Amino acid sequence: MKRTGFVHQALCYATDEEFLSGTAGFVRDGLAAGDAVLAVVRRDNIALLRDVLGGAAREVDFVDALDWYHFPSRTLGRYNDYCTEHEEGGTRRVRIIGEPVWLGRTAFETREWTRYESLINVAFADSGHWVVCPYDARVLPEGVVADARRTHPEVLPAEGPALSDRYADPAAFYAECDELARRSSDAVAPGEAPRAVSFVRGESVAVRIAVAEYARRCGLTDDRARDMTAAVHEAVVNAVRFGGGRGVLRLWSDCDWVVCEVADGGGGLPAVAARDAGYLGHVPPDPYGSGGHGLWVVRQLSDLVSERLGADGSVVRMYFHR
Repeated sequence: MKRTGFVHQALCYATDEEFLSGTAGFVRDGLAAGDAVLAVVRRDNIALLRDVLGGAAREVDFVDALDWYHFPSRTLGRYNDYCTEHEEGGTRRVRIIGEPVWLGRTAFETREWTRYESLINVAFADSGHWVVCPYDARVLPEGVVADARRTHPEVLPAEGPALSDRYADPAAFYAECDELARRSSDAVAPGEAPRAVSFVRGESVAVRIAVAEYARRCGLTDDRARDMTAAVHEAVVNAVRFGGGRGVLRLWSDCDWVVCEVADGGGGLPAVAARDAGYLGHVPPDPYGSGGHGLWVVRQLSDLVSERLGADGSVVRMYFHR
């Protein structure tokens, strides 16, 4: 099947045969058209695809989903890097079979992964790539499968692709996720008084020292400690630049997460909608642009990020898995 423009489809399957019906032909058509093909799926589904594709499987890049779907923003970054590498001047289509890992996620993580699926429509809107996302209805929670119809413009039933009757505009879906986050208690709340470090313009050394020490106390590896320090630094730069030149860093943790929160009192950044703010660092920025990189870097270095940005003050909360 020939398509133009970006295509994002959900494949809800309940048997191995349904999985192969929605993916094997997609791969063969892509290879015949000269497309680059990347299959990031469960290990058992890799075996199914390799077997049915035969020798053509050598032309496909296979990745175990467990090795790819770690955290939403970094996963989107990896897909962006892969597509950029294989576009060949922007003229070559990339076909992706991307099967997110949903099992074992907390409610907080599931919400952010669902947001990620919606943001795919924004991140690749101007591309000609084609993404099929399999959802195994045999094992996934009903809510996850149902949300696939809200985050994918098309679904793949057995009779062929069809427009989703429940697809939600990404900006509206993004706002809905933010509202759910505000009303929920599934994130990591401080169990005791957080450690607080104030900062002002030109004096952020104490922040970096505090973050590095706290990372060491929490047992993070040296690499993750450096990532955490760099992410907090980017958030502090934004707070100083857009939040009145001062703010406060708060640090706390539980058995699973280390949390760094950077807050300011406002004074420089107007309240903006997700669409106007470039989806707040979720979407890869223009590599040659002069701005919009800070929150993208924060998200690439952190495992999960939540934020509330406004003229009356902003809060950026960064989560690092222990």
